[in-house]
Amino acid sequence: MIVIKNARVLQFDPPRCTDPLEIIIDGTRIAAVGEAESPGLSVPGRRGAAAEIDAGGRIVMPGPVCGHHHFYSGLARALTAAVGPTPDFVSVLKHLWWRLDRALTREILEACAAVTALETVKSGTTAVVDHHASPSFIDGSLSTLAHGFQALGLRGVLCYEATDRHGLTDMRAAIAENTRFAAEVAADPAGEDRLLAAAVGAHAPFTLSDESLAALAEAVRSTGGGLHIHVAEDRFDPSHGRLRYGEELIARLQRFELLSTKTIVAHGVYLSDEDIERINEADATLAHNCRSNMNNGVGYNHQLPRYNRVVIGTDGIGSNMFEELKFAYFKHRDARGPLGPDAFARFLSNGNRVLERYFNRPFGRIEPGYTADIVISDYRAPTPLAPENAAGHLVYGMHAGDVRTVVVNGRLVMHEREINADIDGIYARARNAAAELWKRMDRLSP
Repeated sequence: MIVIKNARVLQFDPPRCTDPLEIIIDGTRIAAVGEAESPGLSVPGRRGAAAEIDAGGRIVMPGPVCGHHHFYSGLARALTAAVGPTPDFVSVLKHLWWRLDRALTREILEACAAVTALETVKSGTTAVVDHHASPSFIDGSLSTLAHGFQALGLRGVLCYEATDRHGLTDMRAAIAENTRFAAEVAADPAGEDRLLAAAVGAHAPFTLSDESLAALAEAVRSTGGGLHIHVAEDRFDPSHGRLRYGEELIARLQRFELLSTKTIVAHGVYLSDEDIERINEADATLAHNCRSNMNNGVGYNHQLPRYNRVVIGTDGIGSNMFEELKFAYFKHRDARGPLGPDAFARFLSNGNRVLERYFNRPFGRIEPGYTADIVISDYRAPTPLAPENAAGHLVYGMHAGDVRTVVVNGRLVMHEREINADIDGIYARARNAAAELWKRMDRLSP
């Protein structure tokens, strides 16, 4: 049990700002929230709490969720491998990312997962929806990745990227890895209290034949997960799809019954009006990755206001959701978009709706019964902080560096910036693994 005293509770869906309150966490959930000494705080076992934290008026809020990540790109920072010419998005894939994922080994992935999970916790992000690829190490790769999450106490929804790029044998192996890991998760004795969930991953429609989509549909049916796929990140995807298959991208996924409430469509920059409507009708989720789209020069998604459900992701450019949110909002303003801070705060909160669909329990509020994935922030508001302007403080003021304490699944994973891990060792191992990864990339042709 954890007791947090003198907390200023802030949440964004719905907006709420209340202080001072006490929060009692019992097991993996919030047991009680109320004013000090109120009857509702008389929870059995409180006096023997494992930890009692005096927040001292600091902000306590639901932990941010990264709605689309690539942990395997964690060792690409400041990359010096000889990438080659990248005049367009397809060449970026061929020369950079498709060489990097092929160069991954079990040992490199272990180091990558450890350091990326560490930096995720340090940034105050409590959950990640990840999308993995390592064609030279498929079988068991999701379990290796999962170990990095579990070692730091980080929550995750994991999947492996199926694609036809390396032939049907590897495509089938990728789908088998998704189903194998889903079975591993289902066998977790923690049940609904588990840290990990399984989706079914796929690269993008332009790298998937109808045979592959049919196999993915069977994996979705057999596992009960949802499809996590890149769609229309660049103009090439929809133009190739219409030319080769004669239909819009989401219509094609819908034909194979791959749209559901658990479906996550990453990017969607160039989807048609009809395809956006199909996503909305299925109550599926769009993952918006602003910095990645800017970095790859693929263009801006002007259609964000038309989607019913949007989450914020990083597409592998770190795990700092406070920073990602700012980029997403200011790029929207730069593109003369109509949405305000409240919409982007809601997009960030929507990551919790994805978690609810995969973990079958409530997330995203500081209320009794909700999962105890929360952060304590030292953000000091220089102007009044109230429900009606909380999103403005989030967009214009709050930073990951303000986060002092992180609780995931009712467990303290960082307290006063201290993490129970060999931090120096994790970074040293990551640097060595990165050097090996870059050498392996240089030995691979596009």
